[in-house]
Amino acid sequence: MTDTTRRPGERDDETPDTGGYVTLSTRIAYANPWTRLREDIIRRPNGKDGLYGVVERGEFVVILPLGEENGTKTVTLIRQFRYPVQRRMWELPMGMWETRPDAEPDEVAAGELREETGLVANKMEHVGITYQGAGYSTQRGHIYLATGLTQGPRALEATEEDITCHTLPLEEVRRMIRDNEITCMVTLAVFAVLDARGLL
Repeated sequence: MTDTTRRPGERDDETPDTGGYVTLSTRIAYANPWTRLREDIIRRPNGKDGLYGVVERGEFVVILPLGEENGTKTVTLIRQFRYPVQRRMWELPMGMWETRPDAEPDEVAAGELREETGLVANKMEHVGITYQGAGYSTQRGHIYLATGLTQGPRALEATEEDITCHTLPLEEVRRMIRDNEITCMVTLAVFAVLDARGLL
């Protein structure tokens, strides 16, 4: 479904175009509750035919919780095991609601922040969007800056019980980025966007 309502931070060039490609046929090769793998037979702009595998996933949200302790800015990160890469990753809170694909991003962002960190934000600002793996996937993410934070209990799902939550000085997070300790592509992109806009 195409969203025709632009949000703050989205540009006019968000309207899809074909890029000169023609879809000759399409089929769903695999599907589960979270992901569909679509296989398209295409004709490229140069007239040659080919095959394109596309991973279809719903929209997600990613939240940077920006706080302050004793005059020092802080960022809350989570750390969790990512099965596909067999590594425990430092990440910003993020997620999607597979059981409620029609939920508004603002609601999902507040819910994911509370579930993964226990934080409730007085202000949730939608800053922009990011695509995760646009070379193979349709998944689009909404970026939020959360401020005015109050700590409450977490409400982790059964599949998230290994998640740990860490509030760190902003400068320590910057060091972790410089030293390649944070390698999550989405987390790095969000820091770049917020930093470029002077929001950190």
